[in-house]
Formats: sequence, C-alpha cells, structure tokens
Amino acid sequence: MASKIDKTLGDTRRFLHSGGAMRTELRVAVDVGSRFHQVAVGDGKGRLLDEFRIDHLRSGFEGFFERIARHRARDIRVAMEGYNGWARPLDQQVLDRGWRLYNVNNLKLARYKEIFPAPAKTDAIDARRMLELFAFDGQRSMGRDVLQEIAAASPQQRELKYLTRRRRVLVAERASRLTRLHTDLQAVCPDLSALTRSVANLWFLRLLTCRDRLTALPRLQANTLRAIRGIGAKTLPRILAWQKTAEFSAMIDLADSDIVADAMAILALNDRIKAIDKRIEEAGSTCAMVARLRSIPGFGVTGSAELAGEIGSLQRFATEASLALYLGMAPLDQSSGLQNRARRSKSINRRCQTALMTCVIRHMACVTESRTFYDRKRAQGKRHNQAVRALGRHLIRVIWRMLQNDRDYETKTT
Repeated sequence: MASKIDKTLGDTRRFLHSGGAMRTELRVAVDVGSRFHQVAVGDGKGRLLDEFRIDHLRSGFEGFFERIARHRARDIRVAMEGYNGWARPLDQQVLDRGWRLYNVNNLKLARYKEIFPAPAKTDAIDARRMLELFAFDGQRSMGRDVLQEIAAASPQQRELKYLTRRRRVLVAERASRLTRLHTDLQAVCPDLSALTRSVANLWFLRLLTCRDRLTALPRLQANTLRAIRGIGAKTLPRILAWQKTAEFSAMIDLADSDIVADAMAILALNDRIKAIDKRIEEAGSTCAMVARLRSIPGFGVTGSAELAGEIGSLQRFATEASLALYLGMAPLDQSSGLQNRARRSKSINRRCQTALMTCVIRHMACVTESRTFYDRKRAQGKRHNQAVRALGRHLIRVIWRMLQNDRDYETKTT
C-alpha cells in the first residue's frame, strides 16, 4: 500500500512541477508490448514530464487519454512502435481523437541506441529514447525519417487491408495442409494419389471425404462415385481400376481418419477463401485506388485490393521513389571500390512486393511493350526477378501519376 501511495505522490509532484498550465506542444512516446505499454511524455524539446505504464485493456486506454489530457496541450503528437500491430486498437483511437500519430522506424531507432547507448535496457528507457528522437526529428540526418507520420487511410482501405491479410493467412494454411495431405497419401497409398495430377483438385478432395475413413474408398459402388461432383466419364474408369488393386501401407492404421480430416479442412478453407474473395470484391468496388489500379492490364481484384490496402494514403510518401522503396521495387546501392552491388531494403512491405510482382508478371502477358521491356532486361543479363522488379519500378512511376492526377491507365494506340 505504501508503494502505491508513494507512486501516486510522485505522479502528483511531477504533474505540479510541469506547471499544470496549457502547453503548446506535447510529445508522447509509447513502447508497445503485447500485454502492456510503457509511456513517456515530454515537451517539444524532449524534456521528460511524465512516464507511466498502461495495460492493454479498455481501462488502460482510458487511463492513457486521461493522463495525457491533464497536460492540456494544443499540439499532441504520439509515436509508437508497431503501428497496426500490437498497438491496435490504441493507434486508431489516437487518430480518432485528431492527434498526430507517428510510427517508429525500428531499424533507425536501433542505430540511434547503438550510437547513444543507455546504461541498461528497459521498456522505460526505450520509451525515453523514442521521446528524444522527437526533439530533433528531421533536423539531423540520424533523426530523419525515424518517425514516420501516419496518414489515416479510408475505411475501405482499412477493410481491404484486413481482408487481404486474412486471405493470405488462409491461403498459406491451405498450402501447408495440401503439402501434408500429399505426403501422407504418398506414404499410405501412392496409387491413390497417382489418380490426379494435384491433390488440390476438388473432385479428388470430395472423393477422399465421401467416407470417414480412407480404407472405405475401395468398397464404393460405381453409382456412388458418379454422384460425386466432378467425377466424370474419364475419371470414373481410373478410380474403378484402382479399387480392384487398392493396397495400403502399415501406416494406414495411424493416418486413416486423419487424411480424411485434412481433406475436409482443405475444402472448408476453400469455402472461406471464396467468401473473403467476395467481400474483397465488394469493398474494392467502392475504393477509388482499387478502381485506378484495376484499369492497368493484368492487375486483378485481389492484387489491386492488397496494394490499395497496404499502401493506404498516398500522403505517406514524399515522392514516387519512396513508394517504390516501400513496394520493394527499388534496391539500395551498396557499391564499394570497383564492386557495384545492390541490396534489398529492410523497410519494404513484403505483402505489397509479392502482390505487385504477381500483378507485373500478369501485366507482361497483356501489354506487348511491357513484355519487350522485360525481354530487353533479360538480354542485358538480368535474372527473372530482377527484370520483373525493373518493370515494376517503371510501373510505379505510372501508378504514381495515375493516383496523383486521378487518371486511369491508358494503352498507347498507333
């Protein structure tokens, strides 16, 4: 009890020392954690005024805003690690209050702490270090771009970001289960997996799940097999021929029902992905950025939606070069002496890079000039991915002008 009283008195003395008067500028640094967050509050010059910890609960968020409101500042700016990660939903609540929100570049923060090391490593010290960066943000080369202001995206883009990320998780889970299913079938009954080129074929998955055990499949009647959707005149004879010689390895006692369960899970994932695709198409139909991107030949619904959701507001980027770096289409020069090399930036959005690479490859098949550009890069000795990124870098210049000028993609006609 005494420690709580001392802490309360310390907080009161700290607040009274700050004067309790209206401040022009207030800087807030939040060291984000999964269960609680450490907060440091300072003035515009980086001087510490208050520090405290909040739990990642509704009561903790209410306490955070109440404590900041005590300083009665006009210009409140908040910096935090992991925007749209562990910081949710506090980051969105900050934006909803009209405060300016900054995302901390963890790589540059780490370099700053290496140059100006602290005597120890705690959440409180990290929050104070972030507060120091506010004092010279943009004034020195070390502090430039360490704090990146968050420009609020539209509601449609926030929805698309959530849906496309959820879709990517489901697709990865499906791919993992398909790999495991193929491996298990090869181990217990390779002749069964040989009936199809891919275990992802829907008719094959429906065949596996028509009974609760794999060992029941050789006893299925021809009429039952015909009733399975997708099994036609070409597939049925192969299945009947397999039934006559069907054999299972000794492992079937362990994996008999598990293989069927995996096939059922894959079918369920297919349904969930289809439902999300429908939601993505509905949300994308009301997003202006998706409409612009879809006017580019080869840019489909999912790819355009993922790019629009991850890019968010174009105000985040000062130039098209910044956008290209964020999308992973602009490698950084790493030359030394006579060696000319390049490296990938660690600050890229890998979801955006994957989506854009897919769209660019499809774009090449639709536009002759883009394919010619790719072939020229390949003739110069570039590898496939390097040539695709070179074309992607060129397309980003086009996309930048399209979004800035509210224009659709135009194909040159002769």
